[in-house]
Amino acid sequence: MVRGKTQMKRIENATSRQVTFSKRRSGLLKKAFELSVLCDAEVALIVFSPKGKLYEFASSSATSTIERYQKNIKNLCLGKKMGQHHSQQFEEEIASLRKKIELLQETKRKFMGDGLDSSSIDELQQIESQLEKSISIIRSRKSLLFREQIDQLKEEEKILMKENEQLQKKYEGQQLELSISRQTLPSRREREVETHLFIGPPQS
Repeated sequence: MVRGKTQMKRIENATSRQVTFSKRRSGLLKKAFELSVLCDAEVALIVFSPKGKLYEFASSSATSTIERYQKNIKNLCLGKKMGQHHSQQFEEEIASLRKKIELLQETKRKFMGDGLDSSSIDELQQIESQLEKSISIIRSRKSLLFREQIDQLKEEEKILMKENEQLQKKYEGQQLELSISRQTLPSRREREVETHLFIGPPQS
């Protein structure tokens, strides 16, 4: 026989309500016991009947479990408050950074020559002083880079001169060897042997 779906509402009949309570309470206590044994969980179950009768189950001690629950709830609330506090701090930092970014953007525009109409003389003098300081720093950096490039080119020049000297010595050695070999070889005339071959009667 297929059981019908139970409607989640108060049972009006007192007898049926009491029977259902008894059955469901027993099943709930059994499930709590199985959960504590099978999963090694700390379980505490407290049930009051409609007439105020207490039914409870605790894997260790209901009091200690309740104290642990209250402690965890307290820590959770503190964590939420700390989270809200940190969130507020983050929002304040974000707002401060936005203001700094806007100020930097405005300063950049003024350095580029834009938005100077509303600037006072003191602000213009300050911008001019800052630009001169920036130009001085840029020139110093530029001079340093030029000096480094010159030093690098000098080192490359030394290396090339050394390689040139080695090639020059090698060339002079080859020329000397060639000159010696020419002196030791016989001349073309010395190598040629004059021979006269004649066929026929002797000439008078």
